[in-house]
Amino acid sequence: MNRREALQKLGVFALLANPMSLAFGQAPESFQVLQSEVPVNTAGKIEVLEFFHYGCSHCHEFEPLVAQWAERLPDDVVFTRVPVIWGKQLEGVARLYYTLLVTKRLDLHETIFTAVQEKRMQLDNLDVVREWAKANKLDVPSFMGTYESFGVNTLVKRAQQLIKNYKIDSVPTLAVGGRFMTSASMAGSHEAVLKVVDSLIERVRKGA
Repeated sequence: MNRREALQKLGVFALLANPMSLAFGQAPESFQVLQSEVPVNTAGKIEVLEFFHYGCSHCHEFEPLVAQWAERLPDDVVFTRVPVIWGKQLEGVARLYYTLLVTKRLDLHETIFTAVQEKRMQLDNLDVVREWAKANKLDVPSFMGTYESFGVNTLVKRAQQLIKNYKIDSVPTLAVGGRFMTSASMAGSHEAVLKVVDSLIERVRKGA
């Protein structure tokens, strides 16, 4: 999903077939070398970032694959999801993701995809977020306190800066070592992009 499509669909988070799917396998390169290296957040580790959006059908399809892949990563690799923030409404959903991260409830990550894409819940709205939290048997006052906390604000601002630094305009996109970016549209498929990421991790490891 590209930025323009996401912004067009923000009113109801309704997503149709992603035009990028038509480009799978057509890109001449399977990855992009960044002109300027982006500083990584974890010194001494190879950082892999996945930029995603809960309203993106391809991000949802990719999620089980990337989750299984992340479980097998070696100790010198750190995998981090970054929810894209293209406007105020996506900021609200990104804030919900970071609240799950801080409260150690990422087991509910999948339920947000379902809430947005199938139930059409407006999870940028505080009342709807409270409704979602209650439905998932969370301590609503505590959860909402974290949702509006300084810590979550800081994580949201960092995500905004990363999106700017990497010039992210479509999702899902993966960045490796602050030096490379790739996506299924470049690699040809969701499965293929993870193989590309593995090769880029090795390239960073060797300093190539």
